[in-house]
Amino acid sequence: MQATTVRAGAAVSAAPASAAGRVNRVRRGDVTTRHRWAFLLPGAVLMGVLGLFPLFQLVWMSLHDVTQATINAPTWAWAGLHNFAAGFTSGNSWPALGRTLVVVLVVTVLGMAAGFAAAVALRTSGRWSGFLLGLMVFVWALPPVVNGSVWKFLLGDDGLVNTVLHGLGVSQPLPFLYDPTWSLFSVAFVGAIAVIPFNALVYRAALLAIEPEVFEAASLDGASRWGEVRHVMIPSVRATTAVLLVLTIVYAFRSFDFIYVMTYGGPGTATNTLPFLGFLQAFAQYDFGLGAATSVLAVILVLVLAVVYARSIRKEEKD
Repeated sequence: MQATTVRAGAAVSAAPASAAGRVNRVRRGDVTTRHRWAFLLPGAVLMGVLGLFPLFQLVWMSLHDVTQATINAPTWAWAGLHNFAAGFTSGNSWPALGRTLVVVLVVTVLGMAAGFAAAVALRTSGRWSGFLLGLMVFVWALPPVVNGSVWKFLLGDDGLVNTVLHGLGVSQPLPFLYDPTWSLFSVAFVGAIAVIPFNALVYRAALLAIEPEVFEAASLDGASRWGEVRHVMIPSVRATTAVLLVLTIVYAFRSFDFIYVMTYGGPGTATNTLPFLGFLQAFAQYDFGLGAATSVLAVILVLVLAVVYARSIRKEEKD
């Protein structure tokens, strides 16, 4: 009877203690949540001012008739979807969208494949690996204006590339920047070269995270170097590939700086992608409403990819 009374008393005293513990944990959770919001608030406000407000202004401008004469007017005339329709009926938006997709395809395929190949080649540590990694970081960190200017000289008629080709037996210089087809693929190639170092560095970090025992087991099973790449490396970096793929596509969709420096949209309109077409419509033709509408189309495409990127990140965190 006495033992039963003692156990009952212990249970009664433990119940308030456990309840108090739960209350304390809830309070600590509330404090932690408030601290998180306190740290997130300045960044959210900054992003809202510098990101969301200009985006809202862009959308608002695309729905109005805004020209050089009315840009400073108190109110703008409502145009609705006229600017979007005008871009397609004038025959400019569809070709620009096609050129944008070509650039995205070239940059994505070349940037992803060459980035992974470079990461595989530089997976080991050594003097040459360190030198090449430093060189890749240097190329990646170069400002696009400087990088594009260098490539503009390299691909010119008297540039290094045509000089080497002439030495190999090519009689006439190739019109890398003066032919409609060559110029589009030239700016896409330069964009791919610029993104390769970033992809290689991310891929290399993912490859270095693979346990050495996995390669030892593959070697004991008789796997060749290509077998290791195919059956060990590629499956191990699948999540990294999904994230890098979205980032590379977004980077390619934002193609502007290399086009501006190397071709300025030419020859003719051969390298007018959606972002650059919006720039020309707004700041060369001074039709700010039409340029805003074209830019909104590019923003929509990037936002779709941003949603895919966020879902890929969330899935990777769960895995």
